[in-house]
Amino acid sequence: MEKIYQLLNNIQFPEDLKKLTPSQLPQLCEELRDFIIAKTAENPGHLGSSLGTVELTVALHYVFDTPTDKLVWDVGHQAYCHKIITGRKDMFETNRRFGGICGFPRMDESEYDSFGTGHSSTSISAILGMAIADKLSGNNKENHIAVIGDGAIGGGMAFEAMNHAGASNANVLIVLNDNKIAIDKNVGAMSRYLLNITTSPSYNRFKNRLWNLFTFHKNESNKFINFLSKTGNVLKGYMLRGSNLFQSLGFRYFGPANGHDVLYLVKLLQQLKDIPGPKLLHVITIKGRGLSLAEKDQTTYHAPGKFDPDTGELIKADTPNSSMKYQDVFGNTILTLAKKDPKVIGITPAMMTGSSLSIMQKVFPERVFDVGIAEQHAVTFAAGLATKGYIPFCNIYSSFLQRGYDQIIHDVALQELPVIFCIDRGGLVGEDGATHQGIFDLAFLRAIPNMIIASPLNEDALENLLYTAYLNQKNPFAIRYPRGNGVLGQTRQTEFKTLPIGKANLLHSGKEIAILSLGPIGNHVTEAISLLNKQGIDPTHVDIQFLKPLDEDLLHTIVKEHPLLITIEDGTVKGGLFSAVSDFLVLHHYSNQIRPIAIPDLFVEHGDLPNLYRKFGFDAQGIADFIIRQRQS
Repeated sequence: MEKIYQLLNNIQFPEDLKKLTPSQLPQLCEELRDFIIAKTAENPGHLGSSLGTVELTVALHYVFDTPTDKLVWDVGHQAYCHKIITGRKDMFETNRRFGGICGFPRMDESEYDSFGTGHSSTSISAILGMAIADKLSGNNKENHIAVIGDGAIGGGMAFEAMNHAGASNANVLIVLNDNKIAIDKNVGAMSRYLLNITTSPSYNRFKNRLWNLFTFHKNESNKFINFLSKTGNVLKGYMLRGSNLFQSLGFRYFGPANGHDVLYLVKLLQQLKDIPGPKLLHVITIKGRGLSLAEKDQTTYHAPGKFDPDTGELIKADTPNSSMKYQDVFGNTILTLAKKDPKVIGITPAMMTGSSLSIMQKVFPERVFDVGIAEQHAVTFAAGLATKGYIPFCNIYSSFLQRGYDQIIHDVALQELPVIFCIDRGGLVGEDGATHQGIFDLAFLRAIPNMIIASPLNEDALENLLYTAYLNQKNPFAIRYPRGNGVLGQTRQTEFKTLPIGKANLLHSGKEIAILSLGPIGNHVTEAISLLNKQGIDPTHVDIQFLKPLDEDLLHTIVKEHPLLITIEDGTVKGGLFSAVSDFLVLHHYSNQIRPIAIPDLFVEHGDLPNLYRKFGFDAQGIADFIIRQRQS
């Protein structure tokens, strides 16, 4: 039965929201929360964060004049309510689907999305740039608001931006959405600092009494607010025993405030709207608010997949894949190595569960480090460990590794330190879209001297590459593998094998055409060859395995026997396998034809993997059709 949303049915844009009386806002928030639960239960997405920001979102759009006032959502996991009340309610069921709206804010999708986000800790820099631009243009009418989580504010870029903003006198408001968790539980000194603020009973009692006494009278003068702000800066330092980081950086700090009291938030934001300069409002929210199981298990319900909207119970897939996830292959392998060698260290930037490094953490917590949302630090931290003879496995998602590129070059490769980069989510990742597709890693890593770059065909190959990298200890070693399940089922090897570095695997000997694949996409090639054999076409198939160094000995043999080469990689066409083999042909004066199946020179939109594979010709039928066309041309 379709739910009836008495107020939400009449809300399309923020101007509709402003027609409501304040007393109607709590009901609207409940309807929005029900709407998000109902739609996300059927069409999975980032549930927990968005449930936690319903009241905050409504209050921001109710008080501020968006899109004239600029509102930037850090990361964007928490922006579903924002999307629903800014013209996308009727298309929200297409969220993250192929051809539908994006799961993250995008400037080209709506004028209410002031800045595109998907990676963390960028919002303060962006909003400060907008505020400074308005100041230079003589525009003093717009407000500039960044909503950032307590996990993201610990990222280095956020600190850099606050350092700049606090000294700028720019009219910016940072709303710190503090729910004590990113995907996994937050770690580090910033997390402890925020906890000290939120749990100081003396300060909170004083703050609440003072605000209730002075600021919420209808005809209140700004002099009271200014007095409270100045008095608070002194009292916070005393009551919180020196815990005044934000004030030290030049911000007026307000809070902590209840992020689920929409009427309180509206009154508070109305007051803060008139205070000039850099301000920070600290709000406390509950991730998964309104869905009992999501509140209890916040990590699982960050993005839970399909679930029962009434009970929150997860719905299992109809046809579960019996193969192990690649991330779990990594997690189990590093645990095995850690048991053998006390020098093995695990590192991840805030992806403990997502990387399955949690498997090792349960057994060796002292040798596993979640450094928070800090990819640059993760890379150089690993480099420092390597100088002391430790063996760091640095696990970072492909699209996030981009954030540590200079550190890979300057701190690791230049110094030939044997850091092992375990690059999860390599290739197409699906519904998270352009900000998360891991399609650039092969190209940007291949340009770096001293790097070994490999990608396994299957789960056994991943184990062997991890073991080989562990034994190598001479060069930085990058191992790239995809999101999701492997292909081998329960048929797995029983012990690790040492692989010769730079050696490819000849999987099938044919004639006329040679297909050179890199990584698990090669399994689609095997299926494609079966289709081609039915039409009398029998190509050779080589699993390149090592992009760098290339197996030039085997390539010489292949090139001499096959006039047409097809490269296939789920990465960008520029700079990866196609470029590497093309360079080889040119340098050795070969005249073979070479054609790529790869990601064109573009950003890949969101969608389910079957549709994306079909679009770019990565499925078995697409590969077979491509080869037939090339053979006929």
